[in-house]
Amino acid sequence: MTAVPDWMYPPREEGWFADDLDHLPEAPRHTELIDGALVFMMSPQRAWHSWLVDALKLALSDQKPAGTTVFREMTVRLDSRNRPEPDVVVATAPYDPNRTYFTPDEVLLVVEVVSPESAHRDRTVKVRKYAEAGIPIYWRIEQEDDLPVVHVYELAESSREYVATVTHRHELRVDAPFAIKIDLDTLIPR
Repeated sequence: MTAVPDWMYPPREEGWFADDLDHLPEAPRHTELIDGALVFMMSPQRAWHSWLVDALKLALSDQKPAGTTVFREMTVRLDSRNRPEPDVVVATAPYDPNRTYFTPDEVLLVVEVVSPESAHRDRTVKVRKYAEAGIPIYWRIEQEDDLPVVHVYELAESSREYVATVTHRHELRVDAPFAIKIDLDTLIPR
């Protein structure tokens, strides 16, 4: 058994806090905090996932209204014990080269592209946490016959839970968080 590096031990008895992520230079690049526990992305990145995230970021950036920004793989500080890293974030915060996270009030949309390693978190844990934090829209993208399928969820303010609104295959057309039209079949090389 290999020894655990010192930096992996929590700095306090209560465990890790969201702001601790900014002070872990030895941590893997895609480290998230879920319920005070560090979550490392250690599985190899699949080309399908990486290509889709890049293509989606570009498509959203081309259609976004003034006053919004689109980022890939930036964390969202949901609360003191949760700082997940969605694949794509659409935010109202202006570009800041020193920013390391967004807060829920700055986020209009979070997108998770499901991979085998993240499937459970993307389908159950993160969807609940994003809703509880008040993020208005959540997209979960699954791979079906090598094409992206987008499951759209909108926040029910009264319950702070997401309601599944529609599943998009081949073409995505939505009005929120802004008017978006994407030919899903063109996002992945054929």
